[in-house]
Amino acid sequence: MKRLILALGSAVLAVVASTLVFVGPAEASVGLHISGRNIVEANGQNFIMRGVNHEHVWFTGQTSSFANIKALGANTVRVVLGSGKRWGPSTDVANVVSLCKQNKLICVLEVHDTTGYGEDSAAATLDEAVNYWITQKANLVGQESYIVINIGNEPIGNTNPGQWTAATTAAIQKMRTNGFEHLLMVDAPNWGQDWQYVMRDNAATVLAADTQHNTVLSIHMYDVFNTATAITDYLNRFRDNGWPLVIGEFGWQRSTSNVDDQTVMAEANARGLGYIGWSWAGNNDPYLDMTNNFDPTQLSTWGLRIFNGANGITATAKQASVYGTSTSPSASASASPSASASRSASPSASPSASRSASASPSASSGAKACTAAYTITNSWPGGFQGEVKVTAGSAAISSWTTTWTYANGQTVTQFWSATVTSSGANVTAKNVTYNGSLGAGASTSFGFLASWNGTNAVPAVTCTAS
Repeated sequence: MKRLILALGSAVLAVVASTLVFVGPAEASVGLHISGRNIVEANGQNFIMRGVNHEHVWFTGQTSSFANIKALGANTVRVVLGSGKRWGPSTDVANVVSLCKQNKLICVLEVHDTTGYGEDSAAATLDEAVNYWITQKANLVGQESYIVINIGNEPIGNTNPGQWTAATTAAIQKMRTNGFEHLLMVDAPNWGQDWQYVMRDNAATVLAADTQHNTVLSIHMYDVFNTATAITDYLNRFRDNGWPLVIGEFGWQRSTSNVDDQTVMAEANARGLGYIGWSWAGNNDPYLDMTNNFDPTQLSTWGLRIFNGANGITATAKQASVYGTSTSPSASASASPSASASRSASPSASPSASRSASASPSASSGAKACTAAYTITNSWPGGFQGEVKVTAGSAAISSWTTTWTYANGQTVTQFWSATVTSSGANVTAKNVTYNGSLGAGASTSFGFLASWNGTNAVPAVTCTAS
């Protein structure tokens, strides 16, 4: 980032400010708080998050998920809420907090409407998110030992990420001015992935803006963090400066282009950092869903990795001391991922690390018909991940073919759950042996990785079936 230096004195001050080591108070008066770079409870005991994101705002009926997440060993659940700008508004916050407490989970509450502000025209500002928290203040005050307020999810996209510093500083200060004493969590820009290092380079400024010195920074690790070097270098910068950090979201490594989840968990465990995986269910994608349709006995590959791995939740989580002595969680589910290629047709929420957009489905003619919807589920400099959901019409089908044409020079580089061929800008994707047959109204999906540069418009997709 280029800075205008007006005088030698101001240049020296800028250098000093950029290298400040944040040191929090040894003890706060209420609840969860920051001490040095650690999250500690009111009694001074360290608390290391080992948790799961739950897409509550889109699946408000899935209240059993809180108990199921706890039963697999988690000590934290990050709950997706809506402010009403795009989703919600979530008016059941008191019940959510109660569910967390009943199941002895620390509750990280986040407003999702801010996702990708500046790049997504539907997104809310951080200031609007704070206004929502103010409406919920009566449900939050007095719960400082049990909840963390994540002001806004991935509050800035890739357009002008530099605005993150001022917006986040103002949001923290507005929360404090309005009497919130809770531990605050703030997400990075660039859809949470901070690949332009705005959060890393301005962390000291943002932390110093909190008069209570009670803010933790949150990085979301997806495909930008696909190597051990990228992960460790980023985490080292925060450790060396003594800045409090959690890994608020991450996924798993299906291919070498995806996040290196094993390094994320191993490094977090070695450093005493909290992590919260995305997500329990609701994406209709085994790359992001830990369970099949919210069923804790049907863990996906991702679910097995994050819960049952050597550095996973079951092995490393410790219950918050505010809930008393921890008891051993019930035996973790170890069922193989569901072999069914046809996933639930329930509404799918875009993953929070995503810049997503859906194409209008295009139906083929005739009795054997299908529709297809194209979604950008994640994006980073020079690359993106996409998904196409195929849905049978009013009659069962035995095979399907989807086609689309890119307008901006995008190129598919990897794919799964389909056979994909390209001829110039034209792309054709056909079912594989296990997901061609779909009952009437049933759906399946396939995914791919692709390159892009400058513009990444969503193409129209056609679907034909037999």
